[in-house]
Amino acid sequence: MATAPLLDREFLEKLERLTIHWQKSFAGLVGGHNRSRFPGPGQEFLDHRNFHQGDDLRAVNWRAYLRLEKLFLKMFQVEPRVPVRLLLDTSASMGAYGGVKFDYARRLAGALCYIGLVRLDSIEVHGFGGRLHHRILAAGGRHRFRGVAEGLTALEAVGPTDYEAMVRDFIGRFQQRGLVIVISDFLDDNECGRALQYLCDFGHELMLLQVFAAEDRDPPWTGELELRDAETGAALKLDFDAAARDRYRAAFDEYCAVIQTLAVRSGGRYAAISTAQPLEDVIFSDLVRMRGIA
Repeated sequence: MATAPLLDREFLEKLERLTIHWQKSFAGLVGGHNRSRFPGPGQEFLDHRNFHQGDDLRAVNWRAYLRLEKLFLKMFQVEPRVPVRLLLDTSASMGAYGGVKFDYARRLAGALCYIGLVRLDSIEVHGFGGRLHHRILAAGGRHRFRGVAEGLTALEAVGPTDYEAMVRDFIGRFQQRGLVIVISDFLDDNECGRALQYLCDFGHELMLLQVFAAEDRDPPWTGELELRDAETGAALKLDFDAAARDRYRAAFDEYCAVIQTLAVRSGGRYAAISTAQPLEDVIFSDLVRMRGIA
């Protein structure tokens, strides 16, 4: 039985005019589409993309137009480029509620990878729970997206979360500073904020995308409950009523605000993303508004 694609072709075509942005200027590094104070060497032609209204006519491949009667834009790579690394939470908490969070997170990761591929960024994707795993390289143009989509689809949400171990692993592997995109529910028994601050202290720019299901913020249950942690199996018995739900919702919003403050005060970006939101709205509204993409 054929499985549905990670992202459909119509949606991918809408992503082609977008660009992933970073705020910082990294010494000695530039990107072909992001302005930088630091100059890069010459340009190398790598790929084409469809022409859209507002694009620079000087970059049109007119020879291709004469043959095909269709406008294509020539894409060039400027070296060296700012590293873009996407960390996708694959812990068991992401697989809760039938996997709705994890499916959404994989599709969001796929959309960002496709934007990078069209613009000839190189995005290195890593799953993580306690450590980094399953490296997926998104580079070389849009024709490489199929392999990226297959890699993301093959990931599973299992095991515990340990942000401190993951960040130590990341810093040990990658010395070069760059943009770090984290897609996660940020649910960790330990203090994930301190671990994420380490990434900022080492000079990385953070884009934190917090994916949550409706049940994460507004549990629908009432009465005597036994809740079991999806990652550790620890059980908790409690009476849950309307007042408890209000306190829980307030605590959840406060926690989200802490994650947002961490990102913003270090010059990064943050978005809280409900799985009830259409992914297209998130991309073209939330992420554009926070200048994660444009």
